[in-house]
Amino acid sequence: MSRFLGEIRQLGYVVDDIEAAMQYWSETLGVGPWFYNPQVPIENYQYAGERYQPHNSVALANSGFVQVELIQVRNDVPSMYRDFLRAGRTGLQHVAYWTTDYDADLQRLLAQGFKPQMSGEVGKNGRFIYFDTEYHPGTVIELSEVMGPKGKMFDLIRAASQDWDGQNPVRPFPDLNTL
Repeated sequence: MSRFLGEIRQLGYVVDDIEAAMQYWSETLGVGPWFYNPQVPIENYQYAGERYQPHNSVALANSGFVQVELIQVRNDVPSMYRDFLRAGRTGLQHVAYWTTDYDADLQRLLAQGFKPQMSGEVGKNGRFIYFDTEYHPGTVIELSEVMGPKGKMFDLIRAASQDWDGQNPVRPFPDLNTL
């Protein structure tokens, strides 16, 4: 557990082929079910202070308390994921801490010298920010707000994993507007 941010709640993997990655994680590792969105609706996305419109596919599943995120970049918009791939890497790209007090945690991290690099929103009260903290692969830190529909979706994904029998390994993301 981090004395600054609490428990790591998510491990984010950048992959070349998200369908193959979901299959590997579900069939070989027994992790699932995967909730898949071929184009995550990211609003207010910024990278290095500039606005862009990314097209990323994302799949989420839990292994116990920890959520696993698979990310495939589908366009050439600047992002930390694209930087990771261009450096010749795939695999663990970030660890995420979840917060219900985003503004206070963000201010505390900024005061500690953390430098924002990439941010956006997924649904109401679903802000996220990645900090320029990559000192070796997989050490980028994400702060992810889980107060609104995104948090409810994360709860649903964790609940689905608890008694998963291996059936129906890939499922669509729930509609954030209905959560």
